Amino acid sequence: MLTRRGLLKGTVVMMAAPAEVKILDRVTLSRFDFESGDVTGWTTVAGTWTVEEMDSAPSGRRVLVQRSTGNAFNVIVAPPGPFSDVDASVKFKPISGREDASGGIVVRFDGGRYYVVRANALEDNLRLYHDDRRRRQLATADVKAPALGQWHTLRILAVGDHLQSWLDDRLLLDHHDTRSRAGQVGLWTKADSITAFDDLSIRGS
Repeated sequence: MLTRRGLLKGTVVMMAAPAEVKILDRVTLSRFDFESGDVTGWTTVAGTWTVEEMDSAPSGRRVLVQRSTGNAFNVIVAPPGPFSDVDASVKFKPISGREDASGGIVVRFDGGRYYVVRANALEDNLRLYHDDRRRRQLATADVKAPALGQWHTLRILAVGDHLQSWLDDRLLLDHHDTRSRAGQVGLWTKADSITAFDDLSIRGS
C-alpha cells in the first residue's frame, strides 16, 4: 500500500509514499501496438492469442486478445530481452469472465518462472505474484475493481530485487524479492478471462 497509519503520542501519522525506483537511462525501448497484425517472434506459452480489430483500441484499430477459457493461466511472451532491469506497461480491457476477468504483465519470464502483476474486474485488489509452477502471492493492494469493457493501464518496474506496480497511473505496490533475476516480458490472463491488450511498452537492460 502507498500509505500507512501509525500512532505517535496519540497522533495519527501518515507515512510517506515510496519513491519510484529509477531505471538506467541507457535502456532498450520496444513498443507494440499490434497494428501490423504480426506477432512473429512472440512465444505462446498457453492460451489462444490473436490480433483483432476493435473500435475502442487505444491506438489504431487492432489489439491483441486472449480468448482461451480452459487453462489455469494464459501467457504470451514478447520477443525482446532477456532483461534484468525492466519497466513495462500495457493497456488492457477485461471483456468477460465469470470465474475471472483479469489482465496482467509478466516480467523476468525464464523457463516458466516469472513475476506477474494483475488486476481483476471481479476483485477489488491489485496483486503481485511469483510463479515457478507454484504461485506465491507477494503483495496486494485494495483498489476499486477495474471496470469490464473499459481500458485500464498496468505497469510494473523491476530493478534489482525491487518491484513496483501501478494501476491506472497509481503506484500501489512496493516490494522486494530475489526469486527471479532476469527474463523476458509477457502478457497474462487467468481461467475464463477474455481480455484485450494494446500499447505494450518495454524499457529494459
